[in-house]
Amino acid sequence: MSSETLATVDVRPPDPPTGDPADLPVVARPRVGQWIAAAVVLIALALVARSVARNDAFQWDVVGDYFTSASVLRGLWLTLWLTGAVMALGFALGTLLALGRLSANPVLRSVSWGYVWLFRSMPILVQLLFWFNIGALYPTLFGVKTVDLLGPVTIAVIGLTLHEAAYAAEVVRGGILSVDRGQVEAAQSLGLGRWRRLRRVVLPQAMRSIVPPAGNMLIGTLKGTSIVSVIAVQDLLYSVQLVYHRTYQVIPLLLVATLWYVVVTSLLSVGQYYVERHYARGSERTR
Repeated sequence: MSSETLATVDVRPPDPPTGDPADLPVVARPRVGQWIAAAVVLIALALVARSVARNDAFQWDVVGDYFTSASVLRGLWLTLWLTGAVMALGFALGTLLALGRLSANPVLRSVSWGYVWLFRSMPILVQLLFWFNIGALYPTLFGVKTVDLLGPVTIAVIGLTLHEAAYAAEVVRGGILSVDRGQVEAAQSLGLGRWRRLRRVVLPQAMRSIVPPAGNMLIGTLKGTSIVSVIAVQDLLYSVQLVYHRTYQVIPLLLVATLWYVVVTSLLSVGQYYVERHYARGSERTR
């Protein structure tokens, strides 16, 4: 190639694109691996659903017959009642324990800490069995036989409440500590008393941090009530157990209990979402 030919060749780099960079087209990178993984998961779910639907051992007709039977609905009602009572009493006691742990009084602080430490260290089944056999330690209470005074349902409420309060105390304490100290100081500068500051300033803001774990505790308590079947409380699980001990249809009756737990927990999850959105008003978590 001659020198004249080389001189006519333009070796300059191309001019950069002009205009607003935001107007330039954005081309997404192909994510082949993600699509392959999604396809594998969908195929696996389809195979599982097909297996469950076509397996005669599940006895879906029996599930439909017992799903709304009177005995199952009575057990469901007792499960819901236990859940509500335990959550209300547990958080009431847990709030007092949380305030005790945050108190400047060393006695209240130590006793509250000891309660939380003790009941979080004991398995709930051990606690229920202990209260169920409390008559061996105290045959009579208030002049009445312990067996007559503490029935299975009462023992279930006591055991579950004491257990729940230990965890509720930490949830409430964490929520109170999450409130900015400046909010408390501003309330003090307005002359608000301690209990009024707690009720009008601290707790409403602490609910933003309390509601999510409290909702999880509510769902956990609902499922945890099934353990009371060991002390012959006729909750949802115990009710289906009574049926399959008579009919020997174990799998379909366990499916009845499972489906009811799924339905109730799903409704509670929806309610938790709206409660969280209510208390998140005015914060970055509203959306």
